[in-house]
Amino acid sequence: MMALKKQHIWLAFLFIVFISNYSLYNTGLGTTVLPVETAGVVLGSLIDLIVVMPLLFMLYKRKFSIKQAIILAAAGCIAARFIIPIQHLQPFVAVTWAGFAIEGAIIVIEVVFVVTLFYYMPKILAAVRASTLPDIFAFPQAVAKYAPKYPIIQMLCADLLVLYYGLASWKRKERAGITLHKNSSYLAFQMMMIHAIIIETIGIHWWLHEKSMLLSILLLIINIYSVIFFIADMQAVRLNPVYATNDALYVSLGLMKRATIRFAMIEKIETEPELLKGKLSKDTIDFIARDFGEAYPQILLKLKEPLEVSFMFGIKKRYHSVAIKADQAQELREIILHGMANH
Repeated sequence: MMALKKQHIWLAFLFIVFISNYSLYNTGLGTTVLPVETAGVVLGSLIDLIVVMPLLFMLYKRKFSIKQAIILAAAGCIAARFIIPIQHLQPFVAVTWAGFAIEGAIIVIEVVFVVTLFYYMPKILAAVRASTLPDIFAFPQAVAKYAPKYPIIQMLCADLLVLYYGLASWKRKERAGITLHKNSSYLAFQMMMIHAIIIETIGIHWWLHEKSMLLSILLLIINIYSVIFFIADMQAVRLNPVYATNDALYVSLGLMKRATIRFAMIEKIETEPELLKGKLSKDTIDFIARDFGEAYPQILLKLKEPLEVSFMFGIKKRYHSVAIKADQAQELREIILHGMANH
């Protein structure tokens, strides 16, 4: 808890630094306190934007790397160009162009990675078709094998899965297996969200169109993507039941999260209802379909070592326990016990 509070302090400092620098050059009060010779003040602002704010952001995220520091510093250079009026920034304008150059180089590198992904796409698709695993597991594995491990690749792959399940998976038949959603309101909840987005789009788009065409188009694009995402998530849940092999259990809940649980990793299986109705710990990942009422797991797996769980856009976190609510809970329990007995 104390660590979490300290983390928010760094974020608060970051906003204070940004707002104070923005106010200094873009508000009436700020301009009144600027001296006639502003070079020293501008230099201080550049240090804030290029050094202090990136450092505060990395302290907040608890991730430190030279690559991230360079990207954030370059972003600070570009931000300075928009925050500090050009008449004050003129002696240091070369610094801002350096930021644009660095960000431009990064964009070129990312484009190269994207081109590389599509170059290897035939091999990736062939590997997915040859795999016995569900596509939601086989596709990321094939990408990891053939494409560079880079954040933009992970994000693009997540979007490709959204487009595939949202637009191109309707001819696929449901795979037989243990499901997580049929005894819940998950699909109804997703449909409700889709209807809400469509109604909101119709109601707000035309009103906003008169105020700002750019914002209305941006909102329309975001809402269309959101509808496709919710449809894709429903399809991914429906088409990817729990899959078991001799040595592992493949569990996913739509596009949001998935995990490969090796039977050798499982230390203990809990099925006591009273225990399962208690609050889950923070180091427990749950595979429980969304419901309008209270939903509790039927199985809690205690693991010998942390399990890596994959979320959207390639985000990964580790957990020590897994909570699962299945439509065929007894069958799932027997599969897990059988797997544990063999390992």
